[in-house]
Formats: sequence, structure tokens, C-alpha cells
Amino acid sequence: MEKPVIVALDVDNDQQLDRILSQLGEPEETTIKIGMELFYHSGAQLVKKLADQGYDIFLDLKMHDIPNTVYNGAKQVARLGIKYTTVHALGGSEMIHAAKQGLIAGTPNDKSIPKLLAVTELTSISDDILKHEQNCILPMAEQVISLAKTAKNSGADGVICSPLEVQNLRKEIGDDFLYVTPGIRPKENSNDDQKRTATPQMAKEFGSSAIVVGRPIMLASNPQQAYQAIKKEFN
Repeated sequence: MEKPVIVALDVDNDQQLDRILSQLGEPEETTIKIGMELFYHSGAQLVKKLADQGYDIFLDLKMHDIPNTVYNGAKQVARLGIKYTTVHALGGSEMIHAAKQGLIAGTPNDKSIPKLLAVTELTSISDDILKHEQNCILPMAEQVISLAKTAKNSGADGVICSPLEVQNLRKEIGDDFLYVTPGIRPKENSNDDQKRTATPQMAKEFGSSAIVVGRPIMLASNPQQAYQAIKKEFN
């Protein structure tokens, strides 16, 4: 079974959205990420419309609030027909559990419960930021493992992590968990603001369950060609 390459639709208007979607291929063969920029512009109606068209949708809003608020938020997004959504693992076990329960409660009977992915440390966070700004005493690798263990024990289906961390996570957490990795850059692309990156081939070798790719596809002269090339390299 082909592992997903999730296209991050980091656009802020419907014209840009329509243009890129028209260049990616059939909805049933395309997995897309809707993040804060597009969601705040177009809202839940757009998400539901694209889900109804057949797209697998990763709604990446990184919920992080008190458990009751997160429960009610998750309940609402579950009604949209999405495949994945996110919380911050730093929100703690009670909040993660509440998010999962909200997804269960809000999912229509004819739909599958969305997969809950917990964000460990953002791929823009360096070891220096972790130590001196987050004041975390653990090294990055240990911090990510600790957060992932909390997430799994609280009912999450997987984590968002750097591809560089997947091998250690599989050893510590197991293979019955999803490891979804952003920070993917083909060799010819720069790292931009990402600190912990890998190529699609490296992500495959490390054991990523799915990868998230934005700018290398969105800014390509031929987005569909770039998308298919990354799919082939990852699978």
C-alpha cells in the first residue's frame, strides 16, 4: 500500500488553492494538508467541500488548550470528514485524551474516526532553542521520545516528528503508531526555516509512515510532476 505524501497547501486565497489543486491530480489520489493560513481564511466549509470531493485531508490546527475546550474543538472538526488532525503533545495527557474522545464523539456513523497526531517538537526548534528558550533539561531526542510516549498512552494514533527521529521512536514506541514527518526537502531544495530535515528517500529509510511536503511542490514549475516524483522516491 502506498504511503501518503501530504501536500501542505500553504495558501491564503481560493484562487491559489484552485490553481494548485488543479495541478496535483485526481482527489482520490491526493492527500492534502490544510493548516492555519488556509483554514483561517476559508474556514470549515472549505474543508468539508474538499473532503466531499474525495481528498484525504490532514487538518493541522495543533489544538492546545484546556481539555474541555480541546474536546469540543475536536468534536467539531471530526464532523468535517477529515483523515488526520493534530494537538500539541506539550498540552499533556489529559488534553490529548480529551481530543481523542472528542474525535470519537463527533465522527458521523458513516465515517472513520480521524487519526489524532500529536506534535512533539516543531521541526523549526533547534537544540539551542529547546535548552535556552523552552528551558528543557532533556536533549532533543529524549524530549521527543518522552512526548511521544505520553501521546500514545493518552490515545493518540501517532506523532508529528522530524524524520531524523523516527528510527529511535520506532524502537521506543513501537510500529503500531504513525510517524508523520514534515521537514522533507528533495536534494535540490534549500532547508528554508526548517532545522531538522531529510530527503524523501531518507524518510523512507528512516521509516516515516507519511511525509508532509509544502514548498518543494507548491513552488515547483510543474507541481504535479514534483508531487509524483516525491511519491515515487518515498515509496
